[in-house]
Amino acid sequence: MPIKKLIHSLISISALLLSATPALATPPAAMVCASCHGMNGLGNPNLAPMIAGMDENHLVEQINNFKNGQRKSPLMTSMAMMLATPEAVQEVSAFFAALPAPAISNIEKRGDNVIITDPARKLVYQGDRERNIPACATCHGPSGLGVEHFPRLASQHADYISQQLIAWQTKQRSGNHNNVMATIAQQLTATEIQQLAQYFATIK
Repeated sequence: MPIKKLIHSLISISALLLSATPALATPPAAMVCASCHGMNGLGNPNLAPMIAGMDENHLVEQINNFKNGQRKSPLMTSMAMMLATPEAVQEVSAFFAALPAPAISNIEKRGDNVIITDPARKLVYQGDRERNIPACATCHGPSGLGVEHFPRLASQHADYISQQLIAWQTKQRSGNHNNVMATIAQQLTATEIQQLAQYFATIK
């Protein structure tokens, strides 16, 4: 389906969703986002990532990255361009950042466990010194819950995490400080990418 027709279809779907839930104070600019990411911002596997509860500054940066070409996606670029002003970008980002994400009860921090045998958990909490890979938790926080400017990975859809790591690895995605994620992703094997994606997706 051509992008323009798809966008019109998504807008129509969004309008129906919003009319069915009049109590939800969804800003009009977020209508088209909700058609893929959901009214609750939890996304859908193989369609759209969870953006509920994400850091607001991170969401602003990513929307702008789609607009300036640092992230590649014909659909998302078209959607982002519909947010024509910085105020619209901020409004949408603030809305989804305020939505609740799945709560994590047993949060794990770096150093909680010294001996780790699971390869994914080892990368998450200890990294790999020989390959100059820092622990994922260094930037993404305990249990991958995210910190300012760094996205939450806990409970994120596995297909999205793996797609983004591959995008960093193949230089299809850019825009982070000092190109850190590309440098890390290029050190990961295909198996490690899938292991990490599954690990974070199963943090519930």
